[in-house]
Amino acid sequence: MEVVFEIKGGDDGLARLKVVSPDGRLVIDFKAPDPSTMGIRQFRMESPEPDDVAGLKAAYPEGVYVFDATTAAGDEFHGESRLNHTLPASVSFLTPEADAENVDIENLEIAWTPVKDLSAYLIEIEQEELDVSLEAKLSGSVAKFAVPDGFLLPGKKYKLAIGTVTEEGNLSFVETSFVTAGDE
Repeated sequence: MEVVFEIKGGDDGLARLKVVSPDGRLVIDFKAPDPSTMGIRQFRMESPEPDDVAGLKAAYPEGVYVFDATTAAGDEFHGESRLNHTLPASVSFLTPEADAENVDIENLEIAWTPVKDLSAYLIEIEQEELDVSLEAKLSGSVAKFAVPDGFLLPGKKYKLAIGTVTEEGNLSFVETSFVTAGDE
């Protein structure tokens, strides 16, 4: 479990960003040392993923987070976002099965157990050695994904992750790996 803040600063970039938690603590306090650097266009900050979920929930309590920012051009923005700790159920892998071997590289259709009341599924397939990945966001009403022919290579180990996404944007991921059929 982790908390992720993703903030986009638009064309001008942000020269200042403050985020305050529901209990009044300053969570993020960024200031560009020199606004002439054009600021930062996008922030993605992830908390650690501790074994102690209760500690993470205490550090990032449920409620409204307040965002205040100033662009490098001097425009000011204020926003709020509600964080809740409700996570969607995760899927189970159907095809390929978890840790499968000799998976066909052509006509592979990934399938999983459906989860009710989702906004979307996220599919991620990664092959680290080749530094290639494929990501897709699918409707919450589907439970399969056809891997494009030509993406998978023979005799390679791939990481597969499927995420479930709520209307609020909360995510749950399950991961496995599989090895494709054939020799490298």
